Amino acid sequence: MSTHLAGEDRIAAKTGWRKFIGRVGDWFAYKDRGEWLKDMKGGLSLTATIIATMTFQLATNPPGGVLQASSNETTTSITSCLDNNNTLLCPGEAVLGVLYRDYYLAFLECNTICFVASLTVCLLLVSGIDLNHRFPIWFLSILMCITISTLILTYLFAASMVTPNTIWGPAVGVFNLVLKLWAALAGLVGLFLIIRAFIWGVKKCIRIYK
Repeated sequence: MSTHLAGEDRIAAKTGWRKFIGRVGDWFAYKDRGEWLKDMKGGLSLTATIIATMTFQLATNPPGGVLQASSNETTTSITSCLDNNNTLLCPGEAVLGVLYRDYYLAFLECNTICFVASLTVCLLLVSGIDLNHRFPIWFLSILMCITISTLILTYLFAASMVTPNTIWGPAVGVFNLVLKLWAALAGLVGLFLIIRAFIWGVKKCIRIYK
């Protein structure tokens, strides 16, 4: 008799967990999936294209500009800077890359990651891959989180290089606060995406072993 009751308790517990996971999954689900996918594809395509254009422009036309060649310089004098162990700034190279080497390197890295991530989103959207499944949508959402986060860091490093120290000093506190708020928001969005993917995986496993 006790064994039978224990078995019923286990069945009730499993049923309760399945109901709980089902309700949480319904809460994270989309109400109108077809319309949501259509709007999301259009929004992602537009956003990724704009960000890719912005980051491309930042790489080819960096903040602070590039060194211009004077009209009286010859080809030999211009190319001679290449033979000075990078101690001279050649025409066409970023001025801030010499003045703020570490900041400019961080700026370039964040800008490159943002550029590649946004182009990856564009590639996936035009590749013909079926985006009606959860994993492609989840992957695109993660890519956009990376894209926007690195875009913020790109702006931060660019602003720090072109802003005078007398102004940048008082503004550092505001930048740090905004960066922390953004990190918290991005963390919440990432947690939401991970939980939704986990719920989907658990529900999939329940259907398989049911």
